[in-house]
Amino acid sequence: MPAPNRVQARPAEYLAQLRTDVRAGLTAVPKSLPPKYFYDERGSALFDEITRLPEYYLTRAETAILRQHATEIAQVSQCESLIELGSGTSAKMGLLLRALLDAGTLREFVPLDVDPAVLSDAMEALAAQYPGLRLAPFVGDFERDLGALPASTGRRMIAFIGSTIGNLEPAARAALLEQVAAALTPGDCFLLGTDLVKDADRLRLAYNDAAGVTAEFNRNMLLVINRELGGDFDVDGFEHVAIWDAAHQWIEMRLRAAHSQSVTIADLGMTVSFAAGEEMRTEISAKFRPDQIRSELAAAGLEQVRFWTDRDDDFGVTLAQRPSFSYVAAPTNGRSSA
Repeated sequence: MPAPNRVQARPAEYLAQLRTDVRAGLTAVPKSLPPKYFYDERGSALFDEITRLPEYYLTRAETAILRQHATEIAQVSQCESLIELGSGTSAKMGLLLRALLDAGTLREFVPLDVDPAVLSDAMEALAAQYPGLRLAPFVGDFERDLGALPASTGRRMIAFIGSTIGNLEPAARAALLEQVAAALTPGDCFLLGTDLVKDADRLRLAYNDAAGVTAEFNRNMLLVINRELGGDFDVDGFEHVAIWDAAHQWIEMRLRAAHSQSVTIADLGMTVSFAAGEEMRTEISAKFRPDQIRSELAAAGLEQVRFWTDRDDDFGVTLAQRPSFSYVAAPTNGRSSA
């Protein structure tokens, strides 16, 4: 069994980007912080807990789709190298890894994540579960580092599941999809998971659970800043807020200052004031319609070849290709469409 590559400790690039993003976000009007900084070891564990909450339908719906269609994905993609963006624990990827290994094509799995601790834990589990599969973990930011991925031999598939793409505003989504297309050669594939537009009450509940786990996850970003940059946020002095913005078709998560306070970020040499009731945006989670997904992929030069939903039409999984030939989709049954 090949040993997994050891993931390095927190890279200097991560801390440099964290400093840049925190300074920019806390001096902006209104204030905001990027959601990628939720995911230290504690944040990843909290998110894993969120995925099992009754209100959070997304993971169950996407897992059901992957379970039903993993064999078809493997047959169409025939990929030898699988890259997962924002991989975390790679829990759902197990369905696809097994299908690709059973199909006899997969040689390499490249999980890409911003947090090296989470990657290290995931590699230990994956090495035990998939002996013989080459594991090449990559610490990086999927918005900046796709061009730095090492070259792979044979067909490649990039997977971006969990509707993480919904955390990006339209211009950033377009830029990412263009980077994905550039990282693929003709015939390579892209697998994309997207949450679909639905009843606003269900959406709000999914991001504001009764147990308060999402609230803890939201506030965890402040703990990351305190630890990594010498901040002194009063974490309990911020309240979790989740609203549905119908005009933009996204859920917006915010942290609201429960009282007026000043926060010092020692490593940045800055002090930031929050008025009582002031809100700071920490995440958007855009929801999509099927025709919008196809259109955004096409604008980046990617051709949709399959689209699946779960039985309740809550979630969509799209398989797209960098075109190399005229594709004629095979007839499909149920909720799959080309």
